[in-house]
Amino acid sequence: MCKIESRCGIECLKCEFRDTMGCKGCTNITIPFHGECAVKKCVEGKELVFCGECQKFPCELLKSYAYDKEHGDNGARIEKCCEWCKKVEEKIGVNS
Repeated sequence: MCKIESRCGIECLKCEFRDTMGCKGCTNITIPFHGECAVKKCVEGKELVFCGECQKFPCELLKSYAYDKEHGDNGARIEKCCEWCKKVEEKIGVNS
């Protein structure tokens, strides 16, 4: 089963803020502990589950987060979205 942990592809279970900030992940809260998130707002505004479902994926907004010098992950969240897309497609039988 594919467990979508976040809107942008961050792996919440591996995040250092999960315990230190009591973060439950953006899919389970209204506003993240660090304040409003443009990616979360975009995904939810389009009524999607995560960025990988968007026709514009990966967009400039997501890339700006993924490659941010201070808080980015060098694109790991984009790769995770790709992985989630494959699992969702397999689950619903796309390309079978």
